[in-house]
Amino acid sequence: MKKPGFLVLYLLLIIAQVLLNNFSFFERYVLVTFLPVMIMCIPVDKGTIFCMAVAFLGDGMLGLTSLSLVPVALARNGVISLVFGSELFARGENISLRKQGVGKMILGTLLMTAIFLAVYITADGAGTMPFLYNLAKGGVSLFVSTALSFFIAHFLTSDEKWK
Repeated sequence: MKKPGFLVLYLLLIIAQVLLNNFSFFERYVLVTFLPVMIMCIPVDKGTIFCMAVAFLGDGMLGLTSLSLVPVALARNGVISLVFGSELFARGENISLRKQGVGKMILGTLLMTAIFLAVYITADGAGTMPFLYNLAKGGVSLFVSTALSFFIAHFLTSDEKWK
């Protein structure tokens, strides 16, 4: 049996994220997202403009998620260079959990998710929620989303799955 391609898995994960956002009753307290790591795992040979277009249109609806994903896509190359090294771009390799290691993958996931949550929570609760509430929501959401995103990154970055 053939394994699904990157695009099929990517689309299924987008559908799962949309369903999670629409049918979860805990989003007021914890925002669970794995879209930032999906942006990070787009092949390195794709440019920033392509990633920004995927971020803007990839969720299927325009709103806070699109507003928050575009800065993530803009910062993607910088985060990849900072965490994984610029030789990734020079060699044209994609991000791989096996090659880069668990520590770097968690750090990259943490940074991408933190950018997303900072924009999302600021825009969502701008002037309507207390600062400490937004800070607590951001901290818990960062922990939960990073843990979930790490496992999503494992599926998206496995080299053997797409050969």
